[in-house]
Amino acid sequence: MSTTAAEDVDVDRAIERCRPADITPVRLEAAALESTAPNYLRDLKRELNREGLAPAELTVSACFDEDCSLTTQTEVDRIRGLVRAGSFLGVSTVTVSCEEVANPAKVRPALAACAERADREGLGLELDAPITLEN
Repeated sequence: MSTTAAEDVDVDRAIERCRPADITPVRLEAAALESTAPNYLRDLKRELNREGLAPAELTVSACFDEDCSLTTQTEVDRIRGLVRAGSFLGVSTVTVSCEEVANPAKVRPALAACAERADREGLGLELDAPITLEN
């Protein structure tokens, strides 16, 4: 866990002069992204903006059905890269879903680290899986 305390943010003050925008929030599927390279993400964000769309959520299908540390780490590294991509795109939430978790003791701390990374990037990480991030 991070050792730095979160600052209190006055949301009301930040939005008190807001005006409605004619923009549609969209949920992006990670599998539909051609790349997580900054140039591609920048172009995608620009095109979404031109279409009046704002990326609000990035959904990630994950696979943790093997009880293998290397496979788990590879999948978590992929998710971490997608958290970075989500931050670059400006989403507020990354949702990770998986059907099966072979070894929760290996997967839970790895996903908790991804959640901490998401938090540092200003994103929420939601988990749609047969486990939770808490023991």
